[in-house]
Amino acid sequence: MSEENIVFHPGSDQEENSGQMREVGINGSNENQDNNEVISEKLANDINDVKSQVVNNETEYTDMNVNDDKDTSNAPLQKTACERIMNTPQKVLAQTCIMGDVSLTPTHRIFTPQTSNPHNAMVAITPIATETSQAKNSIKLQNCVSSVSLGCELKLLDIYSRTRFSEYNPARFHGVVMKILDPRATALVFRSGKIVCTGARNEHDSYIAARKFARIIQKLGFPAKFLDFKIQNFIATADLRFPIRLESLQQAHGQFSSYEPELFPGLVYRMVRPKVVLLIFVNGKIVFTGGKTRNEISEALDIIYPILRSYRKN
Repeated sequence: MSEENIVFHPGSDQEENSGQMREVGINGSNENQDNNEVISEKLANDINDVKSQVVNNETEYTDMNVNDDKDTSNAPLQKTACERIMNTPQKVLAQTCIMGDVSLTPTHRIFTPQTSNPHNAMVAITPIATETSQAKNSIKLQNCVSSVSLGCELKLLDIYSRTRFSEYNPARFHGVVMKILDPRATALVFRSGKIVCTGARNEHDSYIAARKFARIIQKLGFPAKFLDFKIQNFIATADLRFPIRLESLQQAHGQFSSYEPELFPGLVYRMVRPKVVLLIFVNGKIVFTGGKTRNEISEALDIIYPILRSYRKN
């Protein structure tokens, strides 16, 4: 602040101080206003320069694409335009994206910077396990029964006397009971050459066990073959995890079910299609028998589950 702007009155100290403060305030506000005007002019000039440069770059890009199809004699001009674009500072290009007052897209006049990661818009969806799917997951195969024909008649007493882990008592059962340990299975061998294999936990183990039984009999000197292998029965269990009112179920579905708790604690439910028999217990556990495939067991559970759900104990 210059000394010429200060007004001096020797008669009063208070007037001198107030005069100095008034003069300083006026000069300070004038200086701030001048500085703001200078900054605004610089920003306006910078923005105009950026706009003109981006428009020129877009025009050169358009000319390059049009002339590229018509004539290749303008290659030096195209090269110069490309070099000018490549030499454009990245800071200026970034400022143009942030300012957003230039038409950078054909549909939007103002460009708003956004993240380009498409995964940000994705929402992780976790499948919710329903009660029906939980019941299906609880299905466990307990036994797989299969049959096979050897194509020849057998001497059961000869087989019993020459094999281990076998039993034969014609008074009780007219067949030889043979057992193997790997896979753990039991075979019922009949004089006609038919074998019923039981005890395996899945189809593959049942097939391997039947092949081993046929091979044992073949080694004894019988002309045994492996014919007509077939899965006859699946025995599976499931747990619904809720108690069931069996008396009410039997009254409503009497034509399909029988329930005599004095003789057997479970309700016997006979389905028509699929042809599966269910043993239903009061604690919500079910035993499936009679199904020839896994799909029949799963289909039977789909049918019986809503019925049992309606007779759930509170």
